[in-house]
Amino acid sequence: MKRRFALLVLFTFAVSCVFSIPLEELTGAENAARLRSGSVSETQLGKPVLKLLPVLPELRQIAADSMSSLEPTVTVETLYLYKKQDSSSAWNDTRRAALFNQMLAISTLTGIEYFSASRNKMRTFYEYSAVIDDPSTKKPLSDPVFEQPPAKYTLYARQKDLTFGDNIYRYDYTAAKDALFFIQENITPLNYGIITAVGKNRLKSVLAVVDCGDFLLIYAVSMAKAVSLPGMTDRIGNSFRNRADAVYKWFVSGADKVF
Repeated sequence: MKRRFALLVLFTFAVSCVFSIPLEELTGAENAARLRSGSVSETQLGKPVLKLLPVLPELRQIAADSMSSLEPTVTVETLYLYKKQDSSSAWNDTRRAALFNQMLAISTLTGIEYFSASRNKMRTFYEYSAVIDDPSTKKPLSDPVFEQPPAKYTLYARQKDLTFGDNIYRYDYTAAKDALFFIQENITPLNYGIITAVGKNRLKSVLAVVDCGDFLLIYAVSMAKAVSLPGMTDRIGNSFRNRADAVYKWFVSGADKVF
């Protein structure tokens, strides 16, 4: 009887810890093979169709809702494959919570760098980044921390970058059993010099982290309804792609401590 009980406990623990989805099932065999050699990216202008979107119902719904509400004129998708430092580090409730808290750590985005294509050099992405209480009062708060991720969570952040200035964003988080997601949406217009490049609520960036056994699949897509000026859409597209790389490196710095 004791042995049977011990086996039941062991089985329950194993089921509660391992939720991994095969990479090929999420991305298709071709993109899975490409990912093992590096990131995969797609930039589309006009009326884009998402080409790299993993086969995950929650993520597909989030992306579809974002696309329909924005009707974007520029979309940049990128897939990354993060190899866990320790292959025995299974996705479990503790690590899932740690990754969720990493995604909530808005203040740690301060000072990260991205490659500026227009300047052909590394440049500071966020000069300032902090969680705030409300878009109107903008009182800075500490990064939230959870022992267990809530199914849904929303926060506001003030983030100042050297390209689009000082802005307010809304972050909506979703926690699934085998994946974590957030949507970043601009609450204030994004200005490029004296030009409003992206109007209020006209930018959405989605980040998804999915467990794949020895790997984490990270999908990032930024979509915007940008101002129609010569060269502006291309410039925004290049900026989105390089910024996604910077956010991925930021995420990896936290994931390395978890896996």
